[in-house]
Amino acid sequence: MIILDRLLTGGIKFVLGKIAAAADAELNDDSRLREELLAAQMRLELGEIGEAEFRALESDLLARIREIRERRRDEVGEAGEMKVTGVETTVHGEE
Repeated sequence: MIILDRLLTGGIKFVLGKIAAAADAELNDDSRLREELLAAQMRLELGEIGEAEFRALESDLLARIREIRERRRDEVGEAGEMKVTGVETTVHGEE
């Protein structure tokens, strides 16, 4: 009976640890938020949402992205190195 109890508690502990790790990874991943922002921009261009609704979505998503990046910076520390992984540009009026 004791062996069964230890196996059960060990299994539950393992599963809860995996859930916590997945939640932490999701909390610190801004790629999903960037995808949502891109989808909102596409919906705006297609006329599915208005300018005001897009601005509200954009400000919310950008604020959440900033929170994640600040949290990462705090974890790395002020002296830590940051790496640029991509650059986005937009040019209006020139083709």
